[in-house]
Amino acid sequence: MAVNIHSHAFVETGAQLGENVTIGPGCVVGSKVKIGDDSVLHSQVVIAGNTSIGKRANIYPFAALGHPPQDFKYNGEDTLLIIGDEVTVREHVTMHLGTTAGHGETRVGNNGYFMVGSHIGHDCIVGNNVTFANNATLGGQVSVGDHVIMGGLSAVHQFCRVGKHAFIGGGAPVTGDVIPYGMVDNHGRLAGLNLVGLKRRGFGRTEINDLRTAYRLFFASEGTFQERIDDAARLYEDQELVMEMVSFIRDGANRHLCLPK
Repeated sequence: MAVNIHSHAFVETGAQLGENVTIGPGCVVGSKVKIGDDSVLHSQVVIAGNTSIGKRANIYPFAALGHPPQDFKYNGEDTLLIIGDEVTVREHVTMHLGTTAGHGETRVGNNGYFMVGSHIGHDCIVGNNVTFANNATLGGQVSVGDHVIMGGLSAVHQFCRVGKHAFIGGGAPVTGDVIPYGMVDNHGRLAGLNLVGLKRRGFGRTEINDLRTAYRLFFASEGTFQERIDDAARLYEDQELVMEMVSFIRDGANRHLCLPK
């Protein structure tokens, strides 16, 4: 099917548009942009830089994607923004290019829902099936796993990691790594596991109970933290979900771990 470009849109020569793409009035699409089949830019959307967007994207007015990063070291290098399939990008969302000092690309997975005013900084790696509520913000070089939910006005500090299936409460200032399946309260403290999310996504009772037991072991008062992590690894070496948390904690380097009060 043909591409549908409104007469008041501007698409630069060199842009690559897939089949059945719709470009609404007032949109501006740069020369290095690639947009996948069946995607819709409703109106007043600006996509710049070396930006690739997958199939069936749904992008609302005043979204600005692929502009230079907010990093004073960036000097116009040809870096990337890569966005997956079936994303919904609501009004005033911003996603920036990567930097040569970082990964050289910012990458966003499939099926994400980014609500009004949310922001993804340079060199972030965002997984699949995430939800960012209004004005949720990632600093540079943040890693966010699959199925993470970011509450409205929450913010994650640069270089932090948020493990998959985690939940970040509204307004939370996240300055440390958040374990997979964890829940952060509105004050930025770890407040247990994201039990509601786990149940909604079909995790079994045994899996959830193992996660809860391991969580209590991680943050008990006896012994050193490293000893408790090693104990959990021995007890649950055959439990994939617990071992994901163990590996996440052991792999941490750039930021401290987000801890309970």
